[in-house]
Amino acid sequence: MNHAACYRAIQARDGRFDGRFYTAVRTTGIYCRPVCPARTPLARNVEFYPSAAAAQAAGFRPCLRCRPERAPSAAEVSGRPALLQRALALIDRGWLDEGSVTGLASHLDISERQLRRLFDSELGAAPVQMAQSRRLLLAKQLIHDSQLPITDIAYAAGFGSLRRFNEVFLQAHGVAPSAWRRSLPAEREPDSATGLPLRLYFRPPLDWSRLLDFFRARAIAGLEHDDGRTLWRVLDLDGASATAAIRPGGDDHLRVQARLSSLTALPRLLARLRQVFDLGADCQTIGAALATDPDLPGLHFRGTPLAPRVPGGWGGFELATRALLGQQVSITAARRLVQLLFDRLGEPLSADLLD
Repeated sequence: MNHAACYRAIQARDGRFDGRFYTAVRTTGIYCRPVCPARTPLARNVEFYPSAAAAQAAGFRPCLRCRPERAPSAAEVSGRPALLQRALALIDRGWLDEGSVTGLASHLDISERQLRRLFDSELGAAPVQMAQSRRLLLAKQLIHDSQLPITDIAYAAGFGSLRRFNEVFLQAHGVAPSAWRRSLPAEREPDSATGLPLRLYFRPPLDWSRLLDFFRARAIAGLEHDDGRTLWRVLDLDGASATAAIRPGGDDHLRVQARLSSLTALPRLLARLRQVFDLGADCQTIGAALATDPDLPGLHFRGTPLAPRVPGGWGGFELATRALLGQQVSITAARRLVQLLFDRLGEPLSADLLD
């Protein structure tokens, strides 16, 4: 990595580099995002790492101000090899929580040696280290943002046992998870009545009304609805079920209230929601590039060149069904056909997932 270029990026707090590299400060033992609001350290005191996992493996702890768990996922950073992005997307969904690196390589149709070499050259970390970093950062987010018991957080983040979670967290942060929680200000939302509170971070801007209009036009009664601000949806997560209420939370995140049939499905839920709302897109950068094409109309949001986010599907089977039933008919007609199919074949939702 080019030290001078990275240092200029952190001096400018350039959001285009968020998630592309992390700054480790030798004098404090902390690693930060390029957009960290803290005072810029001296150039001679910093090192740069291509991933949070690489910084953690070198012995640095995540910054409490910029919170690396809020950065774009490594799978969402453009310009990296497609094979690497596929592998990272699978890790984000929890593949290595139960599977092996050998199985991941086989799934990608490459050798385990090729996979390890790819991760090391691009991210400075092994696949297992990337998975461990994801678990730690998700656990840290849940400790900050929810009132889940520490035991539940351990399993929701993908750890196989509470003992293992405590060991890894203590090694990474120098303090046990329970002590970490006690040191935080009491800003967590209650999650007993409304479900588990989550935040999905993105690079601004996001035109929520445009996304809501898209899903409203295709909404299936009993499966999804909205009230003009919040979208409520039932999801199938490959063996688990969930409901999620999604609404804008601020300039850089969506708020989610989720109920899951199994907490171990949380990584799959988060990955699914990020894909559905295209939260990994860097719309300003894409929009600026498209604006140079004279054949494309100008796209703007609040005066900024912008490429609109591309909504995704809620699941492979549903997406294929909608594609088949929507051929050569209008969106309204296709929705009617899907509604008929859902009314006849849809399964009732477990009572503990209902409001």
